[in-house]
Amino acid sequence: MSMLEQVRNGLIVSCQALDEEPLHGPMLMAAMARSAALGGAVGIRTNGVQEVEVISRLTGLPVIGIQKATDGQGRVCITPSFEAAKPLAEAGARMIAVDVRQTRPFGQPLPELLPRIREELGVFVLADCQTLADAENVAAIGVDALAPTFGFKENELGIEPDFALLKEMLRLGMPVIAEGGFWTAEQVVKAFELGAWSVVVGSAITRPMEITKRFVRAIRSLSPDRPYEK
Repeated sequence: MSMLEQVRNGLIVSCQALDEEPLHGPMLMAAMARSAALGGAVGIRTNGVQEVEVISRLTGLPVIGIQKATDGQGRVCITPSFEAAKPLAEAGARMIAVDVRQTRPFGQPLPELLPRIREELGVFVLADCQTLADAENVAAIGVDALAPTFGFKENELGIEPDFALLKEMLRLGMPVIAEGGFWTAEQVVKAFELGAWSVVVGSAITRPMEITKRFVRAIRSLSPDRPYEK
């Protein structure tokens, strides 16, 4: 069974933590991934070679690997080069997600990068998009699945999925792994009802600091003078 078939109609949990967060590190993320696996997740998305290797071994689930890179101006790009992708595949990633925004700040040309990852590394490629134009562009180049990762909307509590964008991407006739702004079970169900291949949930499950902030924002929306807001 292919990796795409393994994750079809299931929940993928994104296990990532920023450098400054208390849960940062491969062992802590692996424990989080193991918890997600026991809860019924069908796949894991994670950042970093060590994380991919440990999580693959500990959970046995297919892993979507990414490598976040930052340039001298502090701009972030997901898996911007073949050199970033290769160690992820060697560590056990079954699929590699690549930032395919036409506005991405840096990275190798996508017509060169995407086919090379698929052909030379023998892994699936997930296109992290922001717009329908991004998705159309890489669908023509050749990828295995699309994701509206950067296409979320903002609300008073933080972010939420852009279901209009998801619908547009689904019309392209490719597997779409819904991602970006999912915080509730109802949102996940709606994505599947629209035709999503699978759904990725990250912060709502694996980032306690962000979860806490969301609750605090909700409380302060009722009473702005709450003294414990940071």
